[in-house]
Amino acid sequence: MDLLGRTILFSEMTPPQEREAAFNEWYDHEHIPIRMAAPGFKSAQRYRDGQTSNYLAVYEMDGPDALTTPEYSRIKNQPSDVTRSMLGAVSGFTRYIGRIIGAHSLPAADLLPASVLYAVFFQVPTERVADFDAWYAEDHVPLLLGDSRWMGTRRFEITDGAPSSYNRLALHYLSDRDVLESDARAKARATPWRARLAQEPWFQGKYLVFDKIGRRHVAQANGR
Repeated sequence: MDLLGRTILFSEMTPPQEREAAFNEWYDHEHIPIRMAAPGFKSAQRYRDGQTSNYLAVYEMDGPDALTTPEYSRIKNQPSDVTRSMLGAVSGFTRYIGRIIGAHSLPAADLLPASVLYAVFFQVPTERVADFDAWYAEDHVPLLLGDSRWMGTRRFEITDGAPSSYNRLALHYLSDRDVLESDARAKARATPWRARLAQEPWFQGKYLVFDKIGRRHVAQANGR
C-alpha cells in the first residue's frame, strides 16, 4: 500500500492554549477524516513542534488536482460550525503545496515511522535553482545519510503557498532529534559547495523541527 504521494499539502496551525485539547479532537476526528474521503488524497500525518503548540499536518496526494475536485470544494466552502469556529481561532496558519522533485533514502528505509520531521524551506532565485538542486541532491543529502538515524529526505518544488514565497522544501525524516547534532550533519554543512552557496544573500533557509503525533490517517481508497 503506497501512502506517499507525488504532491503534498504542508499546513501549520497554532490553537489557543485554552482550546488545544478541543483542537486535537477536531483535527483527528473531523478535519483530517473528511479529507481522507476526498478523491486524490492518500494519507496524512500530524506533527507538533516540541517547543511550542505549533501543529503541522502533511497530506499526501496523487497530485494538485486533489485540491480542485468538487468533493474538496464542498469541504472547503461548506465547513461545519465546529470547523468554522476552530479555523477562526487558530493562528500561525501556513499552507504550502509541493510537487516532489527528488527522494533520497537508505536502502529499504521506511520513512513513515520516522519520529521526527525536519522541514527546510528556501526561496531560491530562478537562475540559481539548478545549482541549488544539484548541491542538495549530489552533495548535501548523501553526507546526511552517512548517519543511519537520518532515514531519508524528500525534496519538493513549492508550487503555491502562503504566507511566504518559498519555492523549495526539503522534508528530512529522522529517527531522533540528536542526529541534528551529528558528525554527518556537520560534514554536510562544511563542504566547499555549500560554503559557496552560503555566500549568496538569498541563502537564508527556514528550519522547523516537529515530533510525530498520533497515527497515520489513511484514505478510504487505500483500504481504510
